[in-house]
Amino acid sequence: MTWFKRIFLFVLTNILIIVTITIVTSLLGIQPYLRAGGINLTSLALFCLIWGMGGAFISLLLSKFMAKMMMGVEVIEPNDPQFGWLVRKVHNIARKAGISTMPEVGIYDSPELNAFATGPTKNNALVAVSTGLLQNMDEDALEGVLGHEVAHIANGDMVTMTLLQGIINAFVMFFARIIAFAVSTAVKDEDLRYFVQYILVIVLEIALSFLGMFVVAWFSRYREYRADEGGARLTSRTSMINALKTLREHYEIQDSRGQELAAFKISNKSGLLALLSTHPPLEDRIARLQKIAL
Repeated sequence: MTWFKRIFLFVLTNILIIVTITIVTSLLGIQPYLRAGGINLTSLALFCLIWGMGGAFISLLLSKFMAKMMMGVEVIEPNDPQFGWLVRKVHNIARKAGISTMPEVGIYDSPELNAFATGPTKNNALVAVSTGLLQNMDEDALEGVLGHEVAHIANGDMVTMTLLQGIINAFVMFFARIIAFAVSTAVKDEDLRYFVQYILVIVLEIALSFLGMFVVAWFSRYREYRADEGGARLTSRTSMINALKTLREHYEIQDSRGQELAAFKISNKSGLLALLSTHPPLEDRIARLQKIAL
């Protein structure tokens, strides 16, 4: 899939989100939150909640479709002569996790060692694996990766992350407008006041969103540890540790060549950047798995 098509799908999705939320706010009769006497806090809170949560949940509902379109995921069936074994392996792990409706299983063409799970609910999910992962992992390590992704689904991580992101979006929008309004009241000229308020809202949303990223990244790292533990329970501790060690070995090879490995979004960030990483260091994940009681 060309980059142009991916960008087009991304833009189209955001346009659909904006149109949908605009229609919803109109149907609910939410009035403008700025009044002659100041801010209508109720209208502002509803406005921010609908836009913040609405955008996040619409993205979640479209997540499977967008993953297939943007990553070029080809869904495979259990009776597929070449990759049916992969589907059956994922479904066996999913049954062990107590998932009633089996996730779709797909493969996408990429040299990166990567896999991901997405979908609006645990009974409407997709597990996708890159060709690079299939080519470079043995069966035991691959099983650990699949257990990790199924654990994400069973834990409801996609929904929880969406809730967290939606709440942060709403708070960012709410406080950016409150602060911008308070500061802009110092401007006497009415036309200039609205301009200053508009600019302040943009600047404050960027600044507050950046702070919100620390919270989202922290939770993302927590859910990775939890998915590692879940993957070890659904497969075995050995399989999960082997998967992480295989990724570490490939990461070291790629890093020595000055290249980046995208598997599980691995990074070797330190300091402040480490707080913005969505995935913990591989060494920490391996050490944690070796210590926990299963």
